[in-house]
Amino acid sequence: KNMSALEFLRDVGKTITVGYMLSKESVQRRLETGISFTEFSYQLLQGYDFQVLYQQYGCTAQLGGSDQWGNITSGTEFVRRNLNGKAYALTTPLLTKSDGTKFGKSSEGNIWLDAKLTSPYRFYQFWLNADDADMPKYRRYFSLRSRAGIEAADLLPPQDQKRQLAEELTDRIHGSAALESVQKVTRLLFDSSNEPELLQTITPDEFATIAQEIPGADLPVGAIRDGIAVLDLFADLTKLLASKSEVRRAIQNNALKINKQRIASPDMVVGADQLIHGQFLMLESGKKNKFLVRFQN
Repeated sequence: KNMSALEFLRDVGKTITVGYMLSKESVQRRLETGISFTEFSYQLLQGYDFQVLYQQYGCTAQLGGSDQWGNITSGTEFVRRNLNGKAYALTTPLLTKSDGTKFGKSSEGNIWLDAKLTSPYRFYQFWLNADDADMPKYRRYFSLRSRAGIEAADLLPPQDQKRQLAEELTDRIHGSAALESVQKVTRLLFDSSNEPELLQTITPDEFATIAQEIPGADLPVGAIRDGIAVLDLFADLTKLLASKSEVRRAIQNNALKINKQRIASPDMVVGADQLIHGQFLMLESGKKNKFLVRFQN
């Protein structure tokens, strides 16, 4: 139910004493270095939350990291004192990264299982970009492989370890179709080989993923209806290169591509028939600079 802060302190805060709250190890550790009232009183909020879950949904156990032990056991006290019930607390060792920070939703750079909050591509890339030192721990926490399989993976090169775990977890959380999709996008963005055939298989949804990862621009479809000179496309419309003379030099050095096809002449004209799904052009300057152009009505 809705209640004001004063009502909360009156009705909920009376359940446990300040002495009980101070006795928590998590609070004791912070007293010398300083703990805010918000942090100190959070165990009231989490404890009352457990009580509501118990009362309305029959939730009898709460699972969390070891740093949550004090807050969770406050919840078991709420259930015991206010509802005369019995609830349980279960914690696991806190999962930390190699830099000492915890792996959790409140820490920067972490991930969600919900595809709306972390896309399958970002989920996959998270594991590929993890610190080498974290992989043995992550594999033992998250992999469902056998012990022999997990220990065998310890002997693989770090990048192979990451790819193996990324594939396993992406398949389990988002499904095989999503895994295949993110692998295609990953190959397209990071594999330096010339794969025009792969680009033609990229779906509009996959292009939307690509658009979030590389620079791009939206242009009116009318701009390409009669063709666009490649010099204008790279220098004026997208500003991927600073000038038309720079575009010419890049073409001479075989450094420019459109849709994974190398540009051979500065006199080339790009037509609407080259758009993928009637919308997209992928431009490249060198091995690393990629640019997605989307033409819209």
